[in-house]
Amino acid sequence: MIDFQTDPTRYRHWRLSCDGPVATLTMDVDPAGGLMGDYELKLNSYDLGVDIELADAVQRLRFEHPEVKAVVLRSGKDGVFCAGANIRMLGQASHGHKVNFCKFTNETRLAIEDATENSGQAYLAAISGTAAGGGYELAVTAAHVMLIDDRRSTVSLPELPLLAVLPGTGGLTRLTDKRRVRRDRADVFCTTEEGVRGKRAVDWRLVDEVVPPSAWDARVAERALQLAEQSHRQGSGGVVLTPLQRTFAADAVSYRHVQVAIDRAGRSAAITVHGPADLPGDLRGIHEAGAAFWPLAMARELDDALLHLRLNEPPIGLLVIRTAGNPEMTLAADGLLEQYQDDWLVNEIRLLLKRVFKRLDMTARSIVTLVEPGSCFAGTLAELVFAADRSVMFSGGVKGDNRGPATLHLSALNFSAYPMGNGLSRLANRFYGEPESLDTAAGLIGETLDAETADRHGLVTATFDEIDWDDEVRLILEERASFSPDALTGLEANLRFVGPETMETRIFGRLTAWQNWIFQRPNAVGEAGSLKRYGSGVRPEFNPERV
Repeated sequence: MIDFQTDPTRYRHWRLSCDGPVATLTMDVDPAGGLMGDYELKLNSYDLGVDIELADAVQRLRFEHPEVKAVVLRSGKDGVFCAGANIRMLGQASHGHKVNFCKFTNETRLAIEDATENSGQAYLAAISGTAAGGGYELAVTAAHVMLIDDRRSTVSLPELPLLAVLPGTGGLTRLTDKRRVRRDRADVFCTTEEGVRGKRAVDWRLVDEVVPPSAWDARVAERALQLAEQSHRQGSGGVVLTPLQRTFAADAVSYRHVQVAIDRAGRSAAITVHGPADLPGDLRGIHEAGAAFWPLAMARELDDALLHLRLNEPPIGLLVIRTAGNPEMTLAADGLLEQYQDDWLVNEIRLLLKRVFKRLDMTARSIVTLVEPGSCFAGTLAELVFAADRSVMFSGGVKGDNRGPATLHLSALNFSAYPMGNGLSRLANRFYGEPESLDTAAGLIGETLDAETADRHGLVTATFDEIDWDDEVRLILEERASFSPDALTGLEANLRFVGPETMETRIFGRLTAWQNWIFQRPNAVGEAGSLKRYGSGVRPEFNPERV
């Protein structure tokens, strides 16, 4: 089983140190520390295990070190910054693992950019040595990229000529969209194995500056302090991200606020999110609660559950989402997140929730949300309704059930706090082309919406009463599970995102379509393909037909 939980005491590949407003993340990969399979992580190459540690470090810097305003990414090895994804690992891994590895890596690197943009924690990449493939892709997530001018250090994206695949973690997109590299220069860069160094790297906007070796350490320190001085981040007294309390069974994973029940025969997993049982009364109470504060604890648990299902349960193709709890308490949690949004910790919690919901958006699983009596789809948890491919709501009450009818509740956070990858709220995404419907929904903030009202305003897909509920829901779930998983992934990836394209949607869209396809082609993964023959001295054999 792949476990996404770790902490700095268990890191094998990264070192994290903090010095006032500047932190340093040093990549020093243990060659013998591969996550799975028979391969050696040479030259700071990485696999999913290395990225799991990086994701943990980025998260801890945001929550545990509010004093840090700039983060330096650098290598702990001479002559190499990072050689990118480990090629032996890619050659041995299943297709699904390769794609999900790329997806998780993308999500982590977008989190780095999110920290720079929204947390005032800017990253600086200090490239000393070779930064190839994923190593260069890691560097360009930083706000500022420095390259030592020692006539040996280079940057490159050699995946196409060497491996017959693409830079799978946003490399091509960041070249054109973020770095604004000219198309023809990008073409040369991505088809040149040896890469680019020195003044040309700056002229082509591949890096921001080159620095002579004699001034390297001083200039890196100077630039990091400059980034820190530009930061808006204010805070002290970080919150320790304590280990998640969870238990695993053969067909279940249980956390304090999230339960996952797996139906292998039905190829589905039921996720139940429990609302808060108690909440602090003010900002001081939020800080004292720390990692136990419900929105933060729930977000971390849901995130871990989604990653567990994504990597460890590949046959599971359908997520059925429920909630349980008191809607008023859930709305009270939203009230705290709204009232104290200018506080650094509350800001980080909101940003984490945003990233977790994005992880759900990008999960290659069908999502059906069931709004039933006893549920608490209110405010933040209502995002689980709007993220679903279909949402079904129970109409009326149940004989002998004193919980009352199912209800849905909106809060201000549904309209601003949790944008999708396309920059729109899920409600704006839902009502794209219907601005009047979005305005009407905004007028429902604070209202208790029954099934008929929610249906009338387009907030759910369908409603069924007690007589029809069991049969209709069963048919929906059985039908969904019977469809082609490949076709469903394509359908969902197209329909979940509307309207404006962003760098983020392009990164994931291109990963879903192009890299997913290329990773299955014989030119890359066949017995005579580039990934299989890399390092053997035998040239790969390509089918020349283009389709």
